[in-house]
Amino acid sequence: MGRERVRRPELDHAALFAATPSACLVLDPELVIVDVNQAYLEATGRTRDDLLGQYVFDAFPDNPADPDAEGVQNLHPSLLRVLSTGEPDTMAVQRYDIPVTEQPGLFEERWWSTINTPVPGPDGRVAWIIHRVEDVTVFVHSRRTRPAPGGKLSEREEAMEAELYVRARALQHLNEELRRAHARERQVAVTLQEAMLHSPDLAGHRDIAVRYLPAIGSLNVCGDWYDIVDLPEDGFALSVGDVVGHGLEAAAVMGMLRSALSAAARSVEGPAQALKVLGLYARSVDKALATTAVQALIDTGGRQVTYSSAGHPPPVLLHADGTHELLDRATDPPLGAHPEQVPRPQAHLPYVPGDTLVLYTDGLIERRDEDIDTGLARLTDALAPYSRLSPERLADALLARLGVSAGARDDIALVIVRL
Repeated sequence: MGRERVRRPELDHAALFAATPSACLVLDPELVIVDVNQAYLEATGRTRDDLLGQYVFDAFPDNPADPDAEGVQNLHPSLLRVLSTGEPDTMAVQRYDIPVTEQPGLFEERWWSTINTPVPGPDGRVAWIIHRVEDVTVFVHSRRTRPAPGGKLSEREEAMEAELYVRARALQHLNEELRRAHARERQVAVTLQEAMLHSPDLAGHRDIAVRYLPAIGSLNVCGDWYDIVDLPEDGFALSVGDVVGHGLEAAAVMGMLRSALSAAARSVEGPAQALKVLGLYARSVDKALATTAVQALIDTGGRQVTYSSAGHPPPVLLHADGTHELLDRATDPPLGAHPEQVPRPQAHLPYVPGDTLVLYTDGLIERRDEDIDTGLARLTDALAPYSRLSPERLADALLARLGVSAGARDDIALVIVRL
């Protein structure tokens, strides 16, 4: 008789993660802790409530009393490499002190062997990082107290020491090579993006602040853009846009669309006509369809904002008293959504000197599993207390208040102008 197949219960992966003896954290692409197993809690003396929902470097900062502390400096690039390459990253053994739970302000010396492993989501992008650590503090301390010359380690201890030393040196060399390669790639990307986002007319506007933040883990290039165009009459045009996707391909499409909209703003009447021209052009550009964009024309003589939107989140007109208006009365689908070209809507509203206009891309407000209205409310609530700040200070305060100063899951372009 053949062997009877034994029916096994389905694997409970959450239970396996909880029970594994290796200390593990799970991080989302914003480097926020979303899960932790019991071994990690025991290794760090923390509780789940201490860690879940925390930005990993808020939960585990560098020891402020140690001027040579390099834990964050070493770990952060490793996590970014995992996000950008989708490949695991093994770090050399390193010191990374951790806070002592019972004594605020006090840190305990710890040494760790670390592997950061990506977990892809359905779209192929990194959805989580498994941050696995082995606490080798006892081993490192034992090396400091090894027998004096003439004393002997056991054969097993000598083998472990030699293996750890060789592995650490090899990993350190490999990591240095990867860091140099990543730095070269990033510099090329930064130079490219700066060239593509250059707005010559911006220099003449002291009351305009712009910010560009690539998605965490990207090479610093993306499909978001901003632009400022001076017009022959009393006024200027502002625009922001968002090409679907990330990386060099999206950036190339962005560059073409941004240039086309800039030219259209100078040659046609009003934002609606400019976006109509852009929609026609987008039909001839591969991967340009479904791009969103919004353009606002500022009539400084008549103190009026005229705007039109192609599927883009609404700009905000912030008044000096902290109240606001959303520019949401002239919204049409994204580029290429109409089967044939039809007139795009356009609306206008007055402003008074001291008002502030805020244009942005969706990375500023959108969060996973959250309605866009929630993100808009968070944005307007964050703006209200800062209505009298200068555009530069307001931009920094807003990004900090929304928790995206170091980047977010999606790219962000932001334009703030004091009218």
